[in-house]
Amino acid sequence: MKITVQSIGLTPHEPLESHIDKKVSKLDTFYDKIQECKVFLKVENNSDKANKTAELILAVPGDDIVVKKTTTSFEESLDLCVDTAKKLLIKKKEMA
Repeated sequence: MKITVQSIGLTPHEPLESHIDKKVSKLDTFYDKIQECKVFLKVENNSDKANKTAELILAVPGDDIVVKKTTTSFEESLDLCVDTAKKLLIKKKEMA
């Protein structure tokens, strides 16, 4: 699976990039037909503390899986995205 990371208005530091790789690459164990995963990181322009948005787009046969979460840290947002994507992939695998 190819993983691409795009960040809007920020530069992800090394620990964040390795966190993304570690978390996202585990999704392969739940569904082996993932062709590509795009990760978008963005700081929302609002006054909330929860303004770090992570969005996962998984390219899979059929419909792509898109998950978007906003929390106070990119790591937390990404973890929630991966957890949700994991459930969706398991559901997709069971239906196949």
